[in-house]
Amino acid sequence: MTHPAPRPDRTPRTLVGGHPDATYTLRFDGRELTAGAGQSIAAVLWAAGILAWRTTRVGGRPRGAFCGIGSCYDCLVTVNGRPNQRACLVPAQPGDTVTTQEGTGRADLAV
Repeated sequence: MTHPAPRPDRTPRTLVGGHPDATYTLRFDGRELTAGAGQSIAAVLWAAGILAWRTTRVGGRPRGAFCGIGSCYDCLVTVNGRPNQRACLVPAQPGDTVTTQEGTGRADLAV
């Protein structure tokens, strides 16, 4: 079965006409991203086209959001120096610094 190509004019936001009350920026691996009020860190990363932000302990395989409800731990990131934060549950805050988490997320990793 083939699926039609995604249409950039048909996003969840454009379909419902939603607009955040406020926007602000955060940094992900040195890249400035725009966040909307109430978005989780995972939502901000998805909106920027970033699908993986963690590597596994064994093999260094990329991971991102899987369950989206905080049960699976695939979406772990380091937020403001705190490792092992679930991106799907942590609300994005103005000025947050988010970095890719490598392996177990020890705070001393050079990420």
